[in-house]
Amino acid sequence: MSDNRVTDKKIAVYPGSFDPITNGHLDVLERASRMFDSVVIAVLKNPAKKSFLSVEDRVSLIKEAIKNMSNVSVDSFDGLTVEYAKKIGAKFLIRGLRTISDFEYEVQLCQTNQVIAPEIDTVFLPTRPEHNYISSSIVRELANHKTDTSKFVPKNVVEYLQNNQK
Repeated sequence: MSDNRVTDKKIAVYPGSFDPITNGHLDVLERASRMFDSVVIAVLKNPAKKSFLSVEDRVSLIKEAIKNMSNVSVDSFDGLTVEYAKKIGAKFLIRGLRTISDFEYEVQLCQTNQVIAPEIDTVFLPTRPEHNYISSSIVRELANHKTDTSKFVPKNVVEYLQNNQK
């Protein structure tokens, strides 16, 4: 074993829009945090896409939701996920799966990433069955209709959504 523990550290990136973060995301994250030394939730800044929440609000809400996960941090990025992973020294990408259609899309993405950055592997983690139906888009729709979201997102996100209704 090498004495250089920094290079031996298993760093994973869990990328996504997290607009907003859901209990399904947190389920995947919690399990990933047990598998890796460090997990970075990487919130994608995509100016071409109209977001429900600002990047700053998403990062802030995620930080609050994960405050008890000592090996998890939050960052934001733009560009290609594999380039961001290389920049921070991560060798793994975490991808959550809910449905078979998620799997088909994610395999294509994974294979493309393997061509671009063969040193970075993708780990697929299916959500637990009780979270399969939860998506950020469903939560956004419920919030827009002032419907209770407490079964789908962490408490701090529920409070944010209730206090920031348009």
